[in-house]
Amino acid sequence: MILAGHRTALRLAVLSAPVFAALLAAFAFGPYPLSPAEALAALWAGPSAVNDAATVVWQLRLPRIGAGFLVGAALAAAGAAYQGMFRNPLVSPDILGVSAGAGLGAALAIYFGLPLAAVQAIAFVGGLLAVAAVVFVAGRVRRHDPVLVLVLAGVAVGTLFSAGISLVKVLADPSVQLPSITFWLLGGLNAVAPADLWLAAPLIGAGLLPMLLLRWRVNLLSLSDEEAAALGVNVARLRGVLIVSATLMTAAAVSIAGIVGWIGLVVPHAARLLVGPEFSRLLPAALLLGGGFLVAADTLARSAAAIELPLGILTALVGAPVFLWLLARSGRSGT
Repeated sequence: MILAGHRTALRLAVLSAPVFAALLAAFAFGPYPLSPAEALAALWAGPSAVNDAATVVWQLRLPRIGAGFLVGAALAAAGAAYQGMFRNPLVSPDILGVSAGAGLGAALAIYFGLPLAAVQAIAFVGGLLAVAAVVFVAGRVRRHDPVLVLVLAGVAVGTLFSAGISLVKVLADPSVQLPSITFWLLGGLNAVAPADLWLAAPLIGAGLLPMLLLRWRVNLLSLSDEEAAALGVNVARLRGVLIVSATLMTAAAVSIAGIVGWIGLVVPHAARLLVGPEFSRLLPAALLLGGGFLVAADTLARSAAAIELPLGILTALVGAPVFLWLLARSGRSGT
């Protein structure tokens, strides 16, 4: 047990190195490039320093990097929790319709010309309402496997909210509202302000705390409900707590970054390859990998072209091939 703990700590320490490199690169690269030494000097000088490098680092890049790490970590942790809870490696944080609900909320807010803060707030509420609808529908069906019912209800409610998004896009002004809705749905961190972090961080932290406290029990959900109950676990209550926690984290992340796909699906698989499936080891690895991956993707989004690329496109371009490679690798290994 002690040896396994030391081995996990060593792997997490090794994993922290490329994450730190991604963070440093994010401070250095962009429309106003800095050398790593200049970026570190600006960070060391503090926000009160009066020079261009400090202004770029503290006022522009630090909030964006913080938001990127927070959103990526939240989506990866939620994905790890959902995959363990539903005993399905193809599950992602939007399986219960949270992304579609948040997207519809944001689309409606943009359609009615509301300010950005209202767009984010209504997106957050929309994500929660979508999952509440899924849980309500699943609660009315009692003759089938509860996990399967939740997944099917999530697919149905997500499709319904996606149809609502399409309807709003059809009705929107094609010269003003439609581009704004489209870019929000594609995901991005270009509009993130420090105030957004102060609002999203406590919500994501509130969702993460139960996962940390219950990390040893989450492993039991990989068993059948009967076996887990025989070991003293209240399966329905534990699953309900995880759904609420993961949904809170996902809704908060989507509300400030838009719909950023593939992180919650692919990153937990990569973390599982590095530290194994045990949730107490998987959760911190997923947090580190998810945060580092999204920061790296955002750095590429604002550096690769003359215009900023949507995050959702980049994460799909990277995530889909990586997922196919992981799938082929697991097939060869027979797992």
